[in-house]
Amino acid sequence: MHKNVKPVIFLMADDDSDDCFLIKEAFQESLISNSIYFVEDGVELMDYLRRQGKFANPADAPTPDLILLDLNMPRKDGREALAEIKSDPHLRYIPVVVLTTSKAEEDIMRSYDIGAASYITKPVTFDGLVEAIRGLGQYWVQIVRLPVKVKLKG
Repeated sequence: MHKNVKPVIFLMADDDSDDCFLIKEAFQESLISNSIYFVEDGVELMDYLRRQGKFANPADAPTPDLILLDLNMPRKDGREALAEIKSDPHLRYIPVVVLTTSKAEEDIMRSYDIGAASYITKPVTFDGLVEAIRGLGQYWVQIVRLPVKVKLKG
């Protein structure tokens, strides 16, 4: 099994502060010691990835190795953000895992169609969330070889 030499940086786009808190707790409970950063919607996600506005300083917004993406967010939803990421030659190499409450077959198919690496429906219990995050961490941190980071614009 491959172990990434460098810590993996996660970036989560989710407008629900309670979900973000639970994800952060699940990371700690799962003993995933990698960094996780949060943005509130697709607009902030794209600003982060393009080093714009409050995300201009790379020290405050390091290049993510993996994006966790909610679909249903204000301003720019996850579907729009995913399509924008996958159409940008500077960003499309970053794996995007959809992590959302939607179980709709249409959302699953569309997410994969526009480039999602995985689709996970958020578990309804904290224990279920911890298990999902533990599996996510094992797969993306210990097994998968992630692409070498390319410096983001900005």
